[in-house]
Amino acid sequence: MNAVTVAVRGAIQVSSNDADAIRTAGLRLLEAVLGSNEVVCDDIVSIIFSITPDLTRANPATAARAAGYAETPLFCVQEAVVDGQPDRIIRMLLTYRSGTDRKPVPVYLDGAQVLRPDLPPPSP
Repeated sequence: MNAVTVAVRGAIQVSSNDADAIRTAGLRLLEAVLGSNEVVCDDIVSIIFSITPDLTRANPATAARAAGYAETPLFCVQEAVVDGQPDRIIRMLLTYRSGTDRKPVPVYLDGAQVLRPDLPPPSP
């Protein structure tokens, strides 16, 4: 099979509006999505992060760049303000090249599962 471009989403709820917490959560989300989808760095096309307006102390894209993803196109935007949305959420859209027909596995961590009640709970 030729490589196809695939996208997968994920999200994580950050414990607090703290720079270290935001960086740690963003990298944990990135590594979990990569691992769950068996994606290696060379296959990444781009990564878009979004953060809720209450996360102001750090940028997860900057954390990813510092963690070794300097050659990967990274972007971070602020989520739209929506009444009732959960607080302190980092969302991620990962676009990558895949040589298999394996269905992408979305990853929602640390309270962000409320965003996707349609998904089965993560396996332990």
